[in-house]
This record gives sequence, C-alpha cells and structure tokens, in this order.
Amino acid sequence: MQKELTITLDEEVYDELHRVVGREHISQFIESLVRPHVIDVNMESAYRQMAEDEARESEALEFAEATIGDIGDETR
Repeated sequence: MQKELTITLDEEVYDELHRVVGREHISQFIESLVRPHVIDVNMESAYRQMAEDEARESEALEFAEATIGDIGDETR
C-alpha cells in the first residue's frame, strides 16, 4: 500500500531532482534513500537468508577461488 506525502524542497534542489532523476522516478528515488534510515533491518536474518541461497553462495565461492591465484602472482 502506498501513501501520498507532500514535502517542501529548496527550488534549486527541486529543479535538479527533476533534471537528474526525472519526474516519473522521484518517488522511487526518495524512497530508496529514506528506506534504510527508517525501516529496521535485521542483518542477521538477511545474512542467513543470503547464505541459504545456494546458487548465490556457489557463485561467490567460485569467484573467490578464481581470484585467490591473482594474489600469489603479486610482488611485495
């Protein structure tokens, strides 16, 4: 469910927001900036959920193991 909110911005900020983000994307842009500051995120739960994603974990392991050899070739 969405709610409508009226906010007041400096004119320069308002103009640049329209120019940079685009009129049709302003709500999404502002929500993405505000959400992490107001929604309680349970990090432990998020990490557990990520670890349960076997495909993601497999990709992460493959990436890590593929890059470990790069370190051995570096000179100190």
